[in-house]
Amino acid sequence: MSPDLSEAELLELARKFSFRSRMDRNAISGPILVWGRGSVVKDVNGKEYLDFNSGQMCAALGHNHPRIVEALKESGESLIHSHMSILNDREVILAARLAGIAPEGLTRSLFLTSGSDANEAAIAISKRYTGGYEIASPAVSFHGQSEAARAVTFTGWRQGYGPYSPGNYPMIAPYRYRCSFCKSKPDCDYSCLNTSFELLDAQADGQMAAVITEPLFSAGGVIDLPQGWLQELKKCCRNRGMLLILDEAQTGLAKLGSMWASDQEDVIPDICTISKHFGGGVAVSAVMTTDEIESRVSETEFVVAHSHSNDPLTSNAAIASIDIILEQNLVEVSKQIGEYWRGHLNTLYDRYDLIGDIRGRGLLQGIELVKDRVTKEPAYVEGHEIGRRCLENGLIFSLRRGGSVIRFVPPFTTTPVQMDLAAEILDNALKEVTLLG
Repeated sequence: MSPDLSEAELLELARKFSFRSRMDRNAISGPILVWGRGSVVKDVNGKEYLDFNSGQMCAALGHNHPRIVEALKESGESLIHSHMSILNDREVILAARLAGIAPEGLTRSLFLTSGSDANEAAIAISKRYTGGYEIASPAVSFHGQSEAARAVTFTGWRQGYGPYSPGNYPMIAPYRYRCSFCKSKPDCDYSCLNTSFELLDAQADGQMAAVITEPLFSAGGVIDLPQGWLQELKKCCRNRGMLLILDEAQTGLAKLGSMWASDQEDVIPDICTISKHFGGGVAVSAVMTTDEIESRVSETEFVVAHSHSNDPLTSNAAIASIDIILEQNLVEVSKQIGEYWRGHLNTLYDRYDLIGDIRGRGLLQGIELVKDRVTKEPAYVEGHEIGRRCLENGLIFSLRRGGSVIRFVPPFTTTPVQMDLAAEILDNALKEVTLLG
């Protein structure tokens, strides 16, 4: 590897020309990545890192998967882009392939470029279908940073943009580890859900359109839903003529040990959105819904499309992604990886009181750091210090909830040896930070 520019030269260019808003703490610093294969990335200096965040969770199939690379080459030699209102063969084949693995009955798809786009479209579809305009979402749910998606994202990134369109409401999230409703109860009795709908009913201006939620709150802190909560939510929606939109960007396509997270709850949404590793690292998303919803909405001359909607290049990458998931039985792979990694996390939990909770499934798991297991006071500073030390020693992951939750999203390609090494790096960081405290 012989980069044209050194790390110092690239950082100097970044300080002059790059927009810093996406950087942690607004600081421009290394590493600068230049190469990736499977679960490993390298920086401009040749240093290797285990990527336990799968890029931005979009490289879960592994960085530069050869099948994805081949699909891009095929499109590069045939058709990269086409008119969004004229069908191309790749998008048609993709729609048929996706219908074959989609939640039961969700046979109609439209293709966009990002999770935010897909959720914007899903919200728009629900409004056209129901005739309502009000949307609710759990207060730890994340659905994107475009206008309508940001309006139903209550985990952050919404301050300073002025008022959103009326009719967007937060719901109480079922955060069992910190739930005030269930402090003295053995199980969730859906008090938070019932209270949320009492408040929604009191505020509603007639017909409400939909609830949009993740089936596991990833960006909100890897918070798993209590058993039965999603089923109860669907009942509440049905009773009010609302649609249930499931955002499976971070949970679907075999990520949690089933093709869809909703499969584990035996819940079929009215609309489902996907993105992230759907394109194997290429930007493509989808909205899936029923024949009945598609038919009624299309009759209203509803249109959601962008310049690169339904592009053959991204569609071909998504076809390859589905092939990989099915042929390599990644549902089972995610179970195996998840079980092995959970074993490491359980060992660390027994070793360090700094870990208050372990949660998640399959390839999406997290630990919540606390100063005290009894008071559950979040350990924000400690989390950031652990993150810094792990990065220095070659392990990438994401910090959530201000630094108190560490989120792990290893790719499907991650081996037991790589998980052992990641656990060792994490163990050393926990030990060092514990000694400092």
